[in-house]
Amino acid sequence: TNPSTINTMMFSRNTLLAAAAAFYGASSVSAFAPSTAVGNTVSRSSPAIYTQQTASRQYSSTKLNMSSSVDLKGKVAFIAGVADSSGYGWAISKALADAGATIIVGTWPPVLKIFQMGLKKGSFDDDSTLSDGSKMVIEKVYPLDAVFDSPDDVPDEIKNNKRYAGLDGYTIEEVAKAVEADYGKIDILVHSLANGPEVTKPLLETSRKGYLAASSASAYSAVSLLQKFGPIMNEGG
Repeated sequence: TNPSTINTMMFSRNTLLAAAAAFYGASSVSAFAPSTAVGNTVSRSSPAIYTQQTASRQYSSTKLNMSSSVDLKGKVAFIAGVADSSGYGWAISKALADAGATIIVGTWPPVLKIFQMGLKKGSFDDDSTLSDGSKMVIEKVYPLDAVFDSPDDVPDEIKNNKRYAGLDGYTIEEVAKAVEADYGKIDILVHSLANGPEVTKPLLETSRKGYLAASSASAYSAVSLLQKFGPIMNEGG
């Protein structure tokens, strides 16, 4: 097995475990913003096909810092799972940006416009400050629904949903192709997302359907990301 592939899989797996921890402890559902606060949240919306009661909770700030030991200048990092500044995805993005990487992200379609508006209005500026005083720049935001591997997987229920209106190309396969068209190859892939229709239920009240849906969105999505993005990653990162 290629060493770079092993490193990529380990990096993604570790990120998944961190995201999954937030997923199982969260009181609200958001496909791309596990509820561990590292900044501000503009909006937290539950999936259109699920109804969940949202409750607020206070968390201690999470900070990552690799700028002093890692030089990522010239590297392109795609972080799947950024919708505000309160999740692991944002913290990871900041750490990578602090080390010099170019940051591009994938955001769950129903909250895409809210996130983009927040970026434009400067709502996340306070949480964007890097160690040298500059602000993190997210070069591009791609709509990404990691539940769907390819266009054929998207049901009419989603295609006709008003929260997806005007959007296309948000399956993992399509996003990988769009990233390749824009950047050629990338160097870093981060899986930082989790979702599930029955996240607020105790384990013994979770249905098989709910469990499998959570596994698909939160775990298998990492496999699919590696399948589709692996071919466009530079060897060795």
